Amino acid sequence: MSQHEQPRLPLPPFNAETAAQKVRMAEDAWNTRNPERVSLAYTPSSEWRNRSEFLSGREAIVQLLTRKWNKELDYRLIKELWAFHGNRIAVRFAYEWHDDSGSWFRSYGNENWEFDEHGFMRRRIASINDLPIQEHERKYHWPLGRRPDEHPGLSELGL
Repeated sequence: MSQHEQPRLPLPPFNAETAAQKVRMAEDAWNTRNPERVSLAYTPSSEWRNRSEFLSGREAIVQLLTRKWNKELDYRLIKELWAFHGNRIAVRFAYEWHDDSGSWFRSYGNENWEFDEHGFMRRRIASINDLPIQEHERKYHWPLGRRPDEHPGLSELGL
């Protein structure tokens, strides 16, 4: 953590409420599709495995997310807390997007997160699978940006 950064609340060790809060904060940030903003939740030397790609550091995170959101258009994400213990959180997620030819996908995955004592994520391990869907099969219809509080989550949607 640099001297200019404030702790990223909530801090570990997590309980059910603070773990769920951390998950929703991550979902909200990712739904901005702003790589620089998202990268600030991670330590400067954060280690990632994203699909089959291994990277380290915020600049690499920004580069990966920039590539991602240049390809995954109209991206909308829902994350759900799966488990937590101490400074670790396990999440399941699904997001919908289309490519530049208009083909739609729902991408499913799991993430394992580990946080430092200041609340920054120092490790993210993500496994993701893409399922082609038809546009009429989409379940995420809110305007781009934050998922409205009244929109169902993964469990409510049967995902």
